[in-house]
Amino acid sequence: MTEVTVSPKYQIVIPKDVRDSMGIIPGQKVQVLTFRNRIELIPIKPMKKMKGFLKGLDTEVNRDKDRL
Repeated sequence: MTEVTVSPKYQIVIPKDVRDSMGIIPGQKVQVLTFRNRIELIPIKPMKKMKGFLKGLDTEVNRDKDRL
């Protein structure tokens, strides 16, 4: 597990291996969440890069026979 230090200005550096694995680049926005006594950082990706990320998802919906 990687450890980081909080600076006097409450800043942290995201380790290089984590940045590389998540594709984080300088200037990119990151959403910060707290969950069950944890801090989670979620990279926000541009909508143009999201195109096709659900490709292959099964969209079949079983419906009752009296429904269209």
